[in-house]
Amino acid sequence: MAIRAYVGLGSNLGDREATLLRALELLAAEPGLTVTAVSVFRDTEPVGYIEQPHFLNGVAAVDTELSARELLDRLLGVERSLGRRRNGPRFGPRTVDLDLLLYGDATIDEAGLSVPHPRLGERRFVLEPLAELDPALTLPDGRKVLDLLVQS
Repeated sequence: MAIRAYVGLGSNLGDREATLLRALELLAAEPGLTVTAVSVFRDTEPVGYIEQPHFLNGVAAVDTELSARELLDRLLGVERSLGRRRNGPRFGPRTVDLDLLLYGDATIDEAGLSVPHPRLGERRFVLEPLAELDPALTLPDGRKVLDLLVQS
């Protein structure tokens, strides 16, 4: 049975929109993974490390038969194929960033894998597209995405 997961999309280097569209194409080509909806992309200011270009952010809804760990591995593989290198500053510039935000109603805390994404509730650039895709979306802990958006 397929699980509905949500993937955060971000880019702030090069042709941001083309990179995100290519990431979606690569994800759609992965076995066991179907991209079912994509939010509007939003131009957003950087968070944390602010001396960098603006980001283009969005969220994709995917249905998958992969485990959360397998899905994360596929996301990281797509990032690498699009030139993502993890040798810069934390929250620094990047060609592409694919984050596993939600995986069904699962709560996972393992080495290298935290679901829901630990900063999901603090980031408008994630909450807005999640609410766009599913206004009734509720996190595993019972908090509603729309309520978090109002509070952010």
